[in-house]
Order: sequence, then C-alpha cells, then structure tokens
Amino acid sequence: MIKMVISGLVVGALLGWVLQRGRVCMNSAFRDMILVKNTEIFRAYLAALLIMIIGANILEDTGVIKVLYRQGFMPVANVMGGYLFGIGIVMASGCASGIWFKIGEGIVPAWVSVLGFFVGILTTSEGMLLRLYQSLSNYQIWLTGDGLKLLTARQVDESWATHADIYPLTLYNLFGVNKWIVIAVLGAVFLFVILRGDFKKSRRGYSWYVAGPVLGIIGIAAWWASDYYGGKARGMSFTGPTVELFRWVMQGDDPTWSVFLIFGVVFGSYLSSKQIGECKLKSCGANETLDAFLGGLLMGFGAVVGGGCNIGHGLTGASTLAVSSFVTMIFIILGNWSMVYIKFIRPMDIQ
Repeated sequence: MIKMVISGLVVGALLGWVLQRGRVCMNSAFRDMILVKNTEIFRAYLAALLIMIIGANILEDTGVIKVLYRQGFMPVANVMGGYLFGIGIVMASGCASGIWFKIGEGIVPAWVSVLGFFVGILTTSEGMLLRLYQSLSNYQIWLTGDGLKLLTARQVDESWATHADIYPLTLYNLFGVNKWIVIAVLGAVFLFVILRGDFKKSRRGYSWYVAGPVLGIIGIAAWWASDYYGGKARGMSFTGPTVELFRWVMQGDDPTWSVFLIFGVVFGSYLSSKQIGECKLKSCGANETLDAFLGGLLMGFGAVVGGGCNIGHGLTGASTLAVSSFVTMIFIILGNWSMVYIKFIRPMDIQ
C-alpha cells in the first residue's frame, strides 16, 4: 500500500510540476492554434505523444507490461463525447488535467470546474443520464475472426464471456500491418509538424520543446508504475480517478494508484507555481463561475460517453494506437475550435 501511495504521489507531482511549469493545457494547445496562430503547446503535445507511443509499445513488446489496455471503438459515443468534451474545456478554461493543476496555482474557478466534472461523470455513468450513455455507447466496432463487425455492448460481453476472438480496433490491425510501421509513419508526420515552427526559449518556465518530451517520459513512467505498484496498467488518466478520489473522501472506498496521482498533480503544481511566484488565490465573477461549472459538467458527460478525457485518450489511449482514442481526440479538437469560434472569434469579427 505504501509503495502504491508514494509512487502515485511522485509520478503525479512530477506531472503537476511539468504541466504548470510548461503551461501545458490541451485547451490552450488547441485554442491557440486558431485564436492566436500559435502551435507551441500543440507541438509539445505531439512530442509527448510520440515518446509515449514508442515507450508504451516497447514496454508491451518486451513484456514489462503484459498488455496495454485498448478501448473498443464506439463510433457514435466517441464522436459525440469527444465533441462535447471539447466544447466543455473552452467553457471551463481548462482541460481535465488543466483544471486539476490549476487548483495547485490557487485558481478558484478550477475548483468549480472539478466539481462540475465530478457531477457530470457521476450523473452520466450512474445517474439520470445512464440510459442515454448506454444507448450512445451500445454500438461498437471490433475486429473478429471474420473481419470488422458492428456489435452491441451485450454481444461484446457475451464474446468476452465465451473467450471468442475479438480485438479492439487499432491503427495497425485496421490496416493489417505491423504496429511499428504505423508508429514510423506517425513519427514522421509528428516530427514534420514539430520541426516546422520556431524554437523560442520561454521567458518563464519550461519551453515547449522541454515540457513536451519530459511529459512523454512521465507518461511512460505512469504506465509502468500504475502496473507495478497499482496492480493495473492505467497510465495517466483523470476521468475515473476523479470519481475514485471523491468516493474515497466521501464514502471511504479504497483509494487507487490514480487517486494519488491526482493528489500529486495538485501538489507538484503548487510547488512549481510557488517557486516562480504564480501561486495566489484568484477568484472570479458570477458569470465565470457559472461557465466553469457548466464547462466541467459538459466535460464530465463527454468524458464518460467518449470513454476518456484529453489525457486518457489524448496521451495514454493514443499511445496504444487505439482507433477510439484518435477519433475521440479529433472531435475534442473540433469541439474546442467550435466553441473558440463562438466565444472568442465571432465576437471579434462582429466588432
């Protein structure tokens, strides 16, 4: 137990430190691409993802991790959940990891967003929106011995129970090629984008080309530590762990490795922001508070329906090459851009 606690806190603290010091928030990464034509944080994200893809698959291929969890492809749920999650992060002014590390900086609206995130998750996964969630996620595409098949959630459960040959859809089994060929192609594309822009040194904190690779290394460490000390290879994630944290505090449920990861993120962010003089309580007005809560609520709904958040899909899930994660991330970006246009760009055009 003590090793699980310490390892979760350490990995989380490193993650929180890097996210805060590098200002790595995926809401900012996607928003800045169209709002201010700045791709630095997005390139940091791609650098982190590339390193995690390589590292995670090496861990699996060498047997350090027995198997990476890959989520099944739910077309309707992944598209809708991702899109709504993308809208929510703009309203909340932070992604799932962003609202947690901003708590460590003393930003009050982040607390409100986390509360909305928790309520959205619980309402969708167990409350009044459960049937809607089940309907949206009912139809899934899996690779079977007879090729690609559209299955219902019940058929998937029955297949697992009878040990039938069904496999989650990945970029490599979709095209029937070795996964390292796919990794090589993605690597070439990512590097092309990463190397296109400038490499300006940050005036304060870590430059994007430092924060991104370090984030990727921490992501690999999270894959290993969650498996070795936590009993399950979960890597970095925030949707499930947010509920697990609240249940531990409010109901006394047993905490998981990922719960301590979240505590570590807040603590690491606090240490980083304190050192550079950015840790101070920052309140907000009524409208911003409402946006923060509603944004968190939408994030929670989207994360459950889509099967994960910007970290769970965008880094951890995508590092397994799961089709579900790449599709969800595409629609998170599209949702983000839609809301950025409505909230920021359109008002400027009108003026």
